[in-house]
Amino acid sequence: MFDAPQQSLSLPKPTAHQPFDDFSTPPNLALYLHLTQPKLMDPLTTAAASGLQARMDSMDLLANNMANSSANGYKADREFYSTFLASDAINSPDPAVGDSPVVERHWTDFAQGPLTNTGNPTDLALSGRGFFAVNGPDGPLYTRNGSFQVSPQGTLTSGEGYPVRLTGGQPLTLTPGAPVVVGADGSVSQNGAPLGQLELVDFTDPNLLDKASSANFSNPDPQNIKSQPATNVQVAQGKLETSNASPTESAARLVMLMRNFEMLQKAVKIGGDMNTEAIQEVAKVGS
Repeated sequence: MFDAPQQSLSLPKPTAHQPFDDFSTPPNLALYLHLTQPKLMDPLTTAAASGLQARMDSMDLLANNMANSSANGYKADREFYSTFLASDAINSPDPAVGDSPVVERHWTDFAQGPLTNTGNPTDLALSGRGFFAVNGPDGPLYTRNGSFQVSPQGTLTSGEGYPVRLTGGQPLTLTPGAPVVVGADGSVSQNGAPLGQLELVDFTDPNLLDKASSANFSNPDPQNIKSQPATNVQVAQGKLETSNASPTESAARLVMLMRNFEMLQKAVKIGGDMNTEAIQEVAKVGS
C-alpha cells in the first residue's frame, strides 16, 4: 500500500501548461488514486448513456415499423430490455459501475393484423396462426402477405414474383382470365376442377424464423426447426391482412421514447455538472 508522507504538502495550482495531476508527491492517497488511476465514467453517467443507446435502438425498430405500417402482412419488430454488468465487475464487492440498461434482443410480434376487403379473387388473407409458403430463390419462404397475382405463364406468385406453393411444394398454376375459387381450408379450384391445396404451415415458435424481407420469413435451420401443417387457420378470399404495426400506436411510442431520451440527456448533463464541480473543488485544495 502506498504510504502518504507525514509532512504537510500543498497541491500546486493547475495552469494552462501544467495538468492538475502533474505532481511528484500526492497529498493523500484518495486524491492520488482519483487523479492517477484510469478514468471511468461515474455510475449515473454510465447508466444514462447506456439508456440513451437502448432508446436509440428502440427508435430504429420503431422507425422501421412506421415505414412498413402500410405493408400487407408486415409483422412489427419489438425489443426486449434487460441489464448488463461487465464480467470484471460481477465478482467485485464494490464495482465502480453497476448494471446498465440494454436492448438484449429483438423479437417479432406475430399478432393478427386487421383484414381489409379488396374484392380481388387472388388476394388471400389468413385468419389464425400460420403462413402461406412460396418458393424463394434459396428455398421456401413463409409469409402472411396474400397479395398474389397470376403471371403470364399462369403461375400464382407473390409480389416479389415467388411462386405460391401447394401441398407438396409444387407451384399453383392457373388458367389466366378464368375465375378461381379458394376455400376456407385452402383448397383451390377453377372452372369447377380442383387444382390442389395451398401449403399452409405453422411453427411451434415463429420467433425462430429470420426476416427475409418486410413480410417474408425464412427457416434458418430446417433440420431442427420443423414446420407442421397449420390447423387452426382459415383462408379468406378477396381480403388482405394489413400490417399489425398501427400508426397510432407507433406515434404514441415515439412520443414516449422521445420523452425518455430527453430525461436521460438531462441525467447525463447532471452527471457531467457534478463531475465538473467535484474537479473544481479538488483543484482548490492547497490553493
